[in-house]
Amino acid sequence: MLTLKPLAVRVPIELDQEISEIIKKEKLDKATVVRNLLETGITEWRKQTAIELLGKGKATFTEAADIAKLSLWEFADFVKQQNVEWVRFEPEDLEKEFKQASTAKRN
Repeated sequence: MLTLKPLAVRVPIELDQEISEIIKKEKLDKATVVRNLLETGITEWRKQTAIELLGKGKATFTEAADIAKLSLWEFADFVKQQNVEWVRFEPEDLEKEFKQASTAKRN
């Protein structure tokens, strides 16, 4: 069972009108609509923050998946959808990888 805590917030009239539209379309009470919108917003914020940190190299893939609250597989799909470049090689690292690969081929 959920433990609910009251939250008072002031919103611009335009936002209140948007909420009213959703209430009518979804046929839900205002508290439920606002809770759903908050949950959706927080979920999206977590995913975008995780992608941003991953893209900047400030979080590992696993850390970013944890921030997004997604499994590694779900996060991998999300990263792919967002076309985020997160694997980076320095020229020296790339050269080292090529040397190791070519040595392995000879053996």
